[in-house]
Amino acid sequence: MTRLLITDTEREQLLVNGRARVAGHAIDQRPVVRLFTPDAHATWLLAALDPADEDTAYGLCDVGIGMPALGFVKLSELASIVGPLKRPVMRDLHFQATRTLAQYTQLAQRNGSIID
Repeated sequence: MTRLLITDTEREQLLVNGRARVAGHAIDQRPVVRLFTPDAHATWLLAALDPADEDTAYGLCDVGIGMPALGFVKLSELASIVGPLKRPVMRDLHFQATRTLAQYTQLAQRNGSIID
């Protein structure tokens, strides 16, 4: 079911980034994918996927309560979330990262939410 959230190409790039994180390479990566709830205010900008389980993603998480933060989330859990109108988490088909994860985080924390 998590295949619906990310494409194979995105999965591969997330894994490449995840391997770099595990190896201790301090890289400020760009998010690979933007996931969101179309009927709520939750957004996830994911930059890496743990190569050990291929389910734990790292990125900027904004669950819509004004406190976006870097953290980990399971793709399998995101795939089970539905918003108040029963709409599932979706992938932003048009997302192209224009900033690094640190830059998105700084802006989101200043604004209380992910703004683009």
